[in-house]
Amino acid sequence: MGAPIMRRGTLSDLTTFIAIADSLSFRGAGERLGVTPSALSHSMKQLEERVGTRLVNRTTRSVSLTDAGQRLLERLQPAFDQISDAMQDLSEARGRPAGRLRIHVSSSSAASVIAPIWNRFLATYPEIDLEIEVGEAPIDIVARGFDAGVGPRDHGAVDMVAVRVTDPLRMAVVGAPSYFAQRQRPQSPDDLASHSCIGYRTGHGKIHDWVFEQNGASRTVAVKGRVLVNTCELALRAAADGMGIAYALENQAEPFVRSGQLVRILEEWSPAWQGFWLFHPGRRQMPASLRALIDLMQTTRKAPLLARAA
Repeated sequence: MGAPIMRRGTLSDLTTFIAIADSLSFRGAGERLGVTPSALSHSMKQLEERVGTRLVNRTTRSVSLTDAGQRLLERLQPAFDQISDAMQDLSEARGRPAGRLRIHVSSSSAASVIAPIWNRFLATYPEIDLEIEVGEAPIDIVARGFDAGVGPRDHGAVDMVAVRVTDPLRMAVVGAPSYFAQRQRPQSPDDLASHSCIGYRTGHGKIHDWVFEQNGASRTVAVKGRVLVNTCELALRAAADGMGIAYALENQAEPFVRSGQLVRILEEWSPAWQGFWLFHPGRRQMPASLRALIDLMQTTRKAPLLARAA
């Protein structure tokens, strides 16, 4: 046989009993609960009828617990203390970042947005656990149980709240010194037709054309090559290994250029790109941990900046 089901009103009556037992006064308990002494008397009568025994002795001058009332109080008090502590914890947690924060990110946004700040974020908020999942294709973050996603603007569903977390970024075209040792470096986007280029397949499944800009004019080039990848990191690694020319985010290519593994070409044609956004469900009560992450992202935009806005 299962545990008996608590009847409606029983918890309210037990709360009344606890208040009376604590203050040993119907008037004091009434002031504490915001109800009249007559309402407390009615509640106590209901509870005593339900349990089949008197719990409180009351005279015109004093209130005391019966033996049964004292035993009930000793059993109830720890449970009510736990309930009170749980409610207090929830109240405090509303304003204190804590708990597990799950974020779905594209690989490029992981490198450009998450990696530069996660150490500082976790050090600042020691009660937060951070879970990052990398995926190139857009997903339903709500159905998958994520608190937010980070990626290109079009990765967020139309009903999501989108927050810019980087300024617009520049693209870079790069190749290894060993690759250019055997080939002439391109002087214009048209010259890429005679080179092996590292292709990039977007999260939507399309092969990405390379966009160039110069003097306000924009050009799109459909490049060809033997290697096709779906992350910026792999494109840069393939280029560093001499497998062709890569088209990547400037901030991700920069370490390779600085180390001499790659050299930059067509820099005067470098276009702007939209940058990254964080998107989350438009619910009224945003988790404090997510609010803290967004605030840190927006105040520590370390990506290369452009003079003009997106």
